[in-house]
Order: sequence, then C-alpha cells, then structure tokens
Amino acid sequence: LERFHERQLRVSPHVLGHSKAHVGRVVAELVRAAKAQGLQPGPLALSLRGDFVRIGSAYEQHKVRSPDCFDILVPLRLPPHLEPQPRCAHGLGPRGDFVCGLRARDGSSRRCRPFAEGFCVELQGRSHLSSGLVLRWFQGHLQRCLGAVRYRLQERCRISLSACPGHPPTLRILPCSDYVCCHISMAVRLIPAIPLGDALYLTALPPQNSPGPPAPDALWGLNASRQEQRLLGWLKEQAPASSCHLKCLQILKGLRDLRGQGLEEPFCSQWGRVLSSYVLKTALFSVLLQGPLEAWDEQFLEERLEDLVLYLRDCLRKQVLMDFFLGNTSIPEAVALPRFLKEAAPVNLLAAFDGPTLDLVAFQLISTWIQAPHIIRMYSSPRYLRPVPTP
Repeated sequence: LERFHERQLRVSPHVLGHSKAHVGRVVAELVRAAKAQGLQPGPLALSLRGDFVRIGSAYEQHKVRSPDCFDILVPLRLPPHLEPQPRCAHGLGPRGDFVCGLRARDGSSRRCRPFAEGFCVELQGRSHLSSGLVLRWFQGHLQRCLGAVRYRLQERCRISLSACPGHPPTLRILPCSDYVCCHISMAVRLIPAIPLGDALYLTALPPQNSPGPPAPDALWGLNASRQEQRLLGWLKEQAPASSCHLKCLQILKGLRDLRGQGLEEPFCSQWGRVLSSYVLKTALFSVLLQGPLEAWDEQFLEERLEDLVLYLRDCLRKQVLMDFFLGNTSIPEAVALPRFLKEAAPVNLLAAFDGPTLDLVAFQLISTWIQAPHIIRMYSSPRYLRPVPTP
C-alpha cells in the first residue's frame, strides 16, 4: 500500500504548488475581465462578484496521480434589489436538491419580474431561478471575455474555453515552455455559484444519467466546500502530526479506480457513481469522528484503511450513508456550521441507487480490499492504465 501510494497516487508538492499558482493567476485574470464587462449590469442581469473559491481535492491535500484538473467556484451577483430564497425541493427531485426563489428587498414582487423573465422558470405555479439559464449565461459571458484575457496571457500560456450542454465550462491551460517549470496541460472547471452567505453556495446540478424524466431546470445543489475545508483543517490540528487519514482516502480512491479498470459496463459506471469521491470523503469524516484521532497515526495505516472499507461495506448493505453536513447535529462545536445547514433535512447519499446495485458494490469493495496486492500489480501495468478524464 505504501509503495502504491508513493509511486502512483502521491502528487509532487512542488508540481502541485506550481500548478495551483498558475491556475490561480489565469482564473484571476479571466474573472477580473468578466467582472469589468459587467460593471453596469442594470436591474435585469447577473454579474460576477469578482472573486473565486478554490475547492476540491487539489486544495484539500488528497489529490491523486496528476495535478491537471481543478475545480473553481465563481460567485455570481444578483441584481442589488433581489435576494435568493433557497428551500429544499421536496417532491421535485432527489433528496438534497434545492430550489431558489427570489424576493425583492423592498417586498415588491413587481421588481422581480424583469429579471425573472430572463433567468427564471415556473415550477408548481411559482417562479424559481433556473440553474440551466444561469449556466448558459455564464458560459456565454466568459466566452466573450476570453479574447482580452488570451491576449494578455499569450506570453505565459495558451488558453481556451470548452463547454458541454448542462455542464460548467472548462478552461484549458497550456503553459508556454519558458514560463513555468512544470509543463502540464491543465483543465479547470469553472462552476457558477449563487452565494447564500456563511460560505454556502448553490451550484447547477449535472445532467442525470439515470432513466426516467429529466430533473426540472429549477433544481440546484448545495455546495458546502468551505465547511469541508474547515473540518479538514480542524482534524489536521487535532490528529497526530503523522496522521494517515488523507493517505487512506487517496489509497481508497486509487483502489476504486484500479478495480474499475476490470469491470464491464454498465456496472463500471455504477461502481464509480456509488463510490464517488464525495461518498468516500463522507465515509472518512464519519469514521474519523467515531474514535480517538491518535489511532490514525501513520503506523496504523492498514488497520484504519480496513476500518474505512468495512464502514463503507456496512453502509452499502444498509443502503444508508447520510450527508455529513446537512442536518447533522453531531459535528464538533469547534467547526462552526451555518444555521441553514444545521436545520436542513438529513440526506441519504445512497438513496438514488437500488438495493441489488449497492449489494454488488459492497461485494466488489470487500473483494477489492482482500485482493488489493493482486489488483495493484495487475491493473497498474501500462496495458490497463487509461488516461484520467478531464472534469
């Protein structure tokens, strides 16, 4: 396991640091240009707030393999006379989804109408902010700003913006040979976000791949990445200096990916969705707070990794893994949570999957752990390694 982590999963801090710095500079230029174009948005348009929020594994110290993919939240600004009113989308989509109404600060519904005509959809007789319309506006707005940014950055790198319907746009960065020492082509997913205060954001949901009617265009996901980062920071302070909790997460993600190389569709896709990185991180949080943090010292790596696998196995068999932040009242008081999160309805992250699928994933997970040395040797050869897809 140690050799697998060192040779295949661990990302060089030097390379990751250079990549994050370069991504930060390029995204700052693009956001600054996009904000400048919308300095006078008027009462009918969205605009950029002017900052951005770094999220995901690259900024939480559990990135694996290559520092070539990054996630960035780009907060948007509603017209000054409007404020968002999020609520759980009970009966409208999967549990954990939200809809976002709008309210005029002076209480006059008439002031909402001009903006609603361009960015809202009707749902159950009420007007709600549309994630699809906001995403399309965001893509077009960034595309219009790209020319000026590309000219200013031409000595540093070549950049382009690509977009797939229903997905956040991806900024692709290819550094010039004489600019940075780490010449890695990077993909940066720019995610438009509606700020709710307390470092909470609404973000557009990705298109669903499951059968059935498509989700309404008014549904949003709640992003609590800043709370996750705060919890990880608190755990780092409380755990031993040589704690292996992030290494356990990296190894589990690596074993999941290797096992996926030998699975056939459609189960291969189900395997990756059930054991998503967010599900694995949620399980890690739960196991970490169950026992003394001293037990996560580096010397107990194998035991703690087995605890994590067995906890996941039990969750899959019971078909229950609750979201760690929504409606969770057992989070340490040192990690202050917004009231909105505390009062939200608890959400089962496995509710979207049927029992037979979860049972099969549980069986394969235990099989993967038992056969980990064989799987690492077999699927780590160049014959089986597939390129990691961009976000």
